Amino acid sequence: MSTFGSKLKLILTDKDLLGKLGFVLAALVGFRLLATIPVPGIDTAQLEQFFSNNQFLGLLNIFSGGGLANLSIVMLGVGPYITASIIMQLLTIIFPNLKAMYQEEGDQGKKKFAQYSRLLSVPLAFLQGYAYIYLFQSQGILNALSVIDVAVAVTVVAAGSMLLMWIGELVSEFGIGNGVSLIIFAGIVASLPQVISQFVFSFDPAQIPVVVASLAAGLAIVYSVVVMTEAERPVPVTYAKRVRGNKLYGGVSTYLPLRLNQAGVIPIIFALSILLFPQLILQFAAQSQIAWLATTATGLLSWSGGAILSGIFYFLLVFLFTYFYTAITFDPNTLATNLQKNGAFVPGVRPGTQTSEHLGKIITRITLVGALFLGGIAVLPLIMQGITGLASLAIGGTALLIVVSVILDLVRKIDAQVSLREY
Repeated sequence: MSTFGSKLKLILTDKDLLGKLGFVLAALVGFRLLATIPVPGIDTAQLEQFFSNNQFLGLLNIFSGGGLANLSIVMLGVGPYITASIIMQLLTIIFPNLKAMYQEEGDQGKKKFAQYSRLLSVPLAFLQGYAYIYLFQSQGILNALSVIDVAVAVTVVAAGSMLLMWIGELVSEFGIGNGVSLIIFAGIVASLPQVISQFVFSFDPAQIPVVVASLAAGLAIVYSVVVMTEAERPVPVTYAKRVRGNKLYGGVSTYLPLRLNQAGVIPIIFALSILLFPQLILQFAAQSQIAWLATTATGLLSWSGGAILSGIFYFLLVFLFTYFYTAITFDPNTLATNLQKNGAFVPGVRPGTQTSEHLGKIITRITLVGALFLGGIAVLPLIMQGITGLASLAIGGTALLIVVSVILDLVRKIDAQVSLREY
């Protein structure tokens, strides 16, 4: 308790740290203000009915940071930037130069890589903006727009997405935490009062067992996410003894902590973006003037096996993206080289190539556990929805996973800042 008190006192008395936290808070408040400015010409009643009957749009609303629910000027959220980041990281598999830029050129290479992602997000924002405007106009949620009105609306929502991307970058640079994740987090948290009020006003005593089971499952998810996120696999490392002058250095034994879940919440966000894209295409096709295309798309959207297939694909995408993102961010060759340069070695393993292979095998095994956990926790709410029949549980489960992971990451980074100032 004294340690917590001393850290809290340091946070409240350190002007630089308070400034960073204040900047994060101001940026998120600004984002929420932008999310309240709607696109002109909305039929509010039609919008609410459309969202209440569509779980797909509920997931899209989470992904957009909550800006889609009222068709705000930031309805796209940071979706185009995340999609661009996914495309760029997939391209590292095809183009070795991109992979070398991201992994081997240090901070300068990562800045250049991020700049390419930003540039790619601009055309994606216009494409997604037009898709949303067309979809909501076809549903009668937006009034009939002329070609010029559509162009203006698409430009406004694309500019809103670019503004959010800029705010997220500023938070990552001048604040604490990942700006993009915090924007999604803020959108989820901002919807809690409305969800609670709806639950209170529509409370049915017959649903008490379901509510209790949902709360218990939520607490279990929170606990398991915390445990799995903080879990580490220690790899013993020994520093060789070296004589410099009249002094003896090294001979110290320590360990290298390898996180069980290296990727964090990123695979969930990646998987959602990929999973929702085909459904968005089907939503468009269902509004087509071509009879057979509209009938086929409507049938696929309403197919009873769709939820099962979505759950299977969701699990597989989370599983694969966990491995993919870990492979992108964790390079055992670089780590083995750095250990060798510093005179360190893993006991019983030769430095260099064998150390790299040893670390690669360990990270592959522990990532299997992390990937299975993330995939299982992602589809668990869908299973609960199938049992209870409440669609909100599926949305709430995904949101809960993102919220817990973002909070843990933020707390870890604040703790790192406090420790830096203590020393």
